[in-house]
Amino acid sequence: MKEFGYQRVLDVPGAVALLGAEPEARFLGGGTNLVDLMKAGVERPALLIDVRELPLDRIESTDDGGLRIGATVTNSDLAAHPEVRLRYPALAQAVLAGASGQLRNMATVGGNLLQRTRCGYFADLTKPCNKRVPGSGCPAIEGEHHNHAILGASAHCVAVHPSDMGVALAAFDAVVRYETADGPGELPLAEFYLPVGDTPHLETALPPGALITGITLPPAPVAAVSRYRKVRERASYAFAIGSIAAALDVRDGAVHDVRLAFGAVASRPWRALEAERVLTGGPATAAAFAAAADAELAAAEPLPHNGYKVTLMRNLVVAMLTELTEEAAR
Repeated sequence: MKEFGYQRVLDVPGAVALLGAEPEARFLGGGTNLVDLMKAGVERPALLIDVRELPLDRIESTDDGGLRIGATVTNSDLAAHPEVRLRYPALAQAVLAGASGQLRNMATVGGNLLQRTRCGYFADLTKPCNKRVPGSGCPAIEGEHHNHAILGASAHCVAVHPSDMGVALAAFDAVVRYETADGPGELPLAEFYLPVGDTPHLETALPPGALITGITLPPAPVAAVSRYRKVRERASYAFAIGSIAAALDVRDGAVHDVRLAFGAVASRPWRALEAERVLTGGPATAAAFAAAADAELAAAEPLPHNGYKVTLMRNLVVAMLTELTEEAAR
């Protein structure tokens, strides 16, 4: 591991100023992803700026009925918060589905958004990887890719984003708040992650030198009837091979409002906007749910060994929306 400096900060301006003075610095929250990548040699920061003591560890209701979540809130505290469990249950379920209890106690909301892919080629310095070394190639396309992207990928990268939390945040139109030397800013989560294109090493639209300070969830009555489901290759702690955050409001047998987001199928949490469009105003039936899933997955471009994800996600859409419909009828 490369030798590095360490400095703890107590205020946001101080943290931003430190990063501005040392471009090779990295912000350190829980370290559950960054430290692993440092051990592997993928990340080689000159300085770690510890932001855990910043006053960003609160979850508060907004005046319009949404929630404001600080960037240093731990995943455990987020999942346990009564307002999150009441108003956005899929978010609490998503967080609990990710990692182990020990990791959730350390991991932070801001860090979760910025975690890197778990693609084996990305983490292996003996292999080429366009995300790690631009222009070096993507061996996953011809190699091991059973858990790689079926949506939104490119010839330059087929890795998937590993976050569970991010999938639920995408379903509920979360907004990422940040601070730079020029002041505060915001990015809708839908714009936060950049398309892969031919620059997979550019992952987010955060401006240079930005520190994530929190996330805002707008009010979403439909979110109160929501669920998150994660499919993985073993029942214990593992990354998803497919996941879904779903929320549904059914009135008189018709879909009044619906939110859908997929995980482990793209380089970012995938908002299923086409499926939502097909469903809204139509019947809340298994056949309609399947048709909506097919409409969304029509854009899928699976590789030889991950085509199963198309069927998996279709089945997840039908199962989750059927369960939510039955729950609303009780």
